[in-house]
Amino acid sequence: MTQPKTDPRILRTRKLIMDSFIALSSKKEFKDITIKDITSEAMINRATFYYHFEDIYDLLDKALSEVLFINLNCQTYEDSDLNEETLVNLFKAITDFQLSLSNRCHRGYEDTIARIIRDQLEVIFLRMLERERPKVDIEQLKVPATMLSWGLYGASVEWGRNQSVTPEKYIKSVGPFLQGGLVRS
Repeated sequence: MTQPKTDPRILRTRKLIMDSFIALSSKKEFKDITIKDITSEAMINRATFYYHFEDIYDLLDKALSEVLFINLNCQTYEDSDLNEETLVNLFKAITDFQLSLSNRCHRGYEDTIARIIRDQLEVIFLRMLERERPKVDIEQLKVPATMLSWGLYGASVEWGRNQSVTPEKYIKSVGPFLQGGLVRS
């Protein structure tokens, strides 16, 4: 059974609301943005806003998820191998995403942002691991996917604290330890 297509007008309106929210977030702190601000910016009514989003937190969650999805270019990783180049590219994408938020709705919403990043990374890592280890049960692959997503996110937070080197150089410094194996039996 094929999935029914979403009306293009619905998709355009949803994008308009998200774009308006992102535009407002570059001018105001998240806590100061109201539904009225968004509806005025998007030139829609409140009912239209609530047709697409439960509340402003739902909008924040979905807007950040979509922006991160675009930054990560998730389709690129569908066929990628789990290697140093992939880790460097993912790390660069999430540090770029975090830097883009630093002047926007970051303060006070770090937990939401962290969850969104980790969730999207976990999906990417799980797909890679499934492809690399097709005979391993998916439940067994979830643990390493979770560890990789939390680890890469944690490294990006640590990098963000001092930014003394480029994200690429920072994450490449881990490569020899991963390739050589941190844990020896």
